[in-house]
Parts: sequence; C-alpha cells; structure tokens
Amino acid sequence: MTVTIYDVAREAGVSMATVSRVVNNNPNVKPQTRKKVFEAIERLGYRPNAVARGLASKKTTTVGVVIPDISNAIFAEVARGIEDIANMYHYNIILCNADKKKDKEIRVINTLLEKQVDGLLFMGGAVTEDHLQAFKTANVPIVLCATTDENGSIPSVDIDHEAAAFDAVQTLIKNGHRSIAMIGGTLQDPANGYARFQGYKRALETAGIPYDENMVRIGNYRYESGADAMKYFLELPSRPTAVFSATDEMAIGAIHCIQDAGLKVPGDISVISVDNSRMASMVRPQLTAVAQPMYDIGAVSMRLLTKLMKKETVENPRVVLPYEIVTRQSVGSI
Repeated sequence: MTVTIYDVAREAGVSMATVSRVVNNNPNVKPQTRKKVFEAIERLGYRPNAVARGLASKKTTTVGVVIPDISNAIFAEVARGIEDIANMYHYNIILCNADKKKDKEIRVINTLLEKQVDGLLFMGGAVTEDHLQAFKTANVPIVLCATTDENGSIPSVDIDHEAAAFDAVQTLIKNGHRSIAMIGGTLQDPANGYARFQGYKRALETAGIPYDENMVRIGNYRYESGADAMKYFLELPSRPTAVFSATDEMAIGAIHCIQDAGLKVPGDISVISVDNSRMASMVRPQLTAVAQPMYDIGAVSMRLLTKLMKKETVENPRVVLPYEIVTRQSVGSI
C-alpha cells in the first residue's frame, strides 16, 4: 500500500503538520524532530506527493518548454542548456515537441499552463498574435528562447540574426564573390527567417551588388529543401559562385547537390551557413558557419526565467548573445 504522510507522522510520533513542514524545508522545526521525521521517511520509503505539495504551496517547481523540432540537433543543444540550469536551481522540465506547427504550439502552451507550471520557455519559431494571446492568459513568467516577438514585449534570449546573416554574406564578398544566392527560411518568421533575409540583402546593397529575386529560394530548414534549392540555382543561365544558407542542414543538402552535379565545393561554388551544429564539421568539405551559442541561449534563458519566477531584479529582459564565424573549408576565393 502507498505510504502516506499520516503513516510517517505516526511512525515519528509527531503531527502531520510537522511532517509537512519538514518535507517543505520549513526552518521552524527543531533539529532533533527533523531527524526523527527523516528517519521515519527512510524506514517507510515515503515519497512526498509533488502534486499535493504544489497545490498547497502554489508552486510545482516545474517549467514547461515548447520545442519546435526535437529531432533538430540545434534545438537539442538549447534544451541541454535549459536542463542543466534547471537542475542547478532544482526545477523539473516538461519538454513538449510542437513539430513547427502553430496550432500544436498553441495547444501545447495551453496544456502546460493547465498543468500549473511555474514558468514557460517558448523555443524557436515565429511569435504570432495567436501566441501572444495564449501568453496573455498565463499567470506565470514566460521567456522566449532563440526567438523574439516583434514588439519586444516578452523577455527573450537570442542572437542578432540580421547581423549574423550580414556578416556571413560579407565573408563571401570579401573572398571575391558577387554572384551570391541564398537558401532562406520562412519569411513569415520576423525574428529569424526574415531577419536573415534582410541581412543578406543589406550585405549585397552595402557591396553595390544588385538584388536578384532569382537568387533566393525559400526552404523549410531541412536537408531536402537545401538540395532542391541548389538544383534550381544550378539550372539558372548563370549559376551563382557562392551560396548563403539559413541553416547547416540546408547547406549540407546544397553541398551534396553540387557534388552530385560533378562540381566542387569550394572550387566551383562556395557555401556558408548559420548554426554551426555538429553536422558542420562532419560534412566534407567542412562547413564554414556562423556559430550560434545554442547551449548558452538555453542556459541564459533558463537563468532569466528563474529570476522572473523568484521575482528577482532583472536589468535586461531582452538578452542578445554574441556569435562568431567559424572558418572551415567550404568557402574559397575567386
């Protein structure tokens, strides 16, 4: 049979209120009484009911995390940063995969709030008006992780995606490239896909290179869409000498398409991307990429959320972390 708080109280010779105070680390318990209660707990194998404790304290020490694609190594690294800091501050994580579908994201957000989480981390993806409406119903702190909302009204941790794309394309331009294609993400995502597209355009404009809409294809962040986009570029009357990809996975799809066509990277076409996932160093040639500090994004997001949950002072609720370009073998000069 399940051991109850009543059983522990009877075994220790104290009241149930005293056992409750010990279990909840109330300091107003004598050391010898605390010792007796813990000994009774150990003898009986009592496991406190987390749900009941949460109802009593109005705290569940649980944080909900909405992840757009659990199979994506980038988001897995963010989740690792979240979990490490959550463990440090004694919070449990409920991780929910949303498959990059807005309706599922909204449903997951509502489900987590119904489960009385103490805080919510929304990772990646566009923050739409529907998301904002769901967030407004929450009575707990929310932090956006690896994304931001357009108005900057919600605390967030991310990089400057427009600047990252600008610097990536500048790297190609500095190597002599002027015919530069882009494999982008959805332009309906202002914080990520559209921001990187704007960085690409600004880099061209700064270098005096005319923008050509035929040099842009929008993918879905997956390998196959990168390969499909590259096939389109190779069939143009004048193919590009370099490609900027919004993600490593699409960039690798592009590299393999180039190689399947009998061309070389970077000899015939250079490729650069954003992410710097583990795959970037596994492909051949190794991929030059803008490195997002994904673990740090997760860790800083969780730390920011702990401060908000504990009502601590937060000097900057919108954190922009630095990035760097990791130079490998996929970019060459012309």
